[in-house]
Amino acid sequence: MTIKKKAKSQILEAVHETAADLHRLGFIDKRKMQKYEALCLEPIPAYDSKKIRALRAHLQVSQAVLAAVLNTSLSTVRKWEIGEKQPSGPSLKLLNLIERKGLEAVL
Repeated sequence: MTIKKKAKSQILEAVHETAADLHRLGFIDKRKMQKYEALCLEPIPAYDSKKIRALRAHLQVSQAVLAAVLNTSLSTVRKWEIGEKQPSGPSLKLLNLIERKGLEAVL
């Protein structure tokens, strides 16, 4: 089962679709397919303090609960929400996943 993701451009979308077909047929291995996905798919959007607060409010969870779900500290979530720090790496990916799929996707 292939997951449809939005590409950066129509050309890269066509490249990704072709690579996915070649992968499905066995001409491209999994590792090469991951490289095509990294090249072709949109990067994760940035999360500013307002967006993080809105997401947490939408989920109806406390800062402590969000910190536990993201496997980070309460002080880090607080700093994100006041704009002192910005999420990055795995935390950014998890925030995006939670926003798209809901809290249940990471529990």
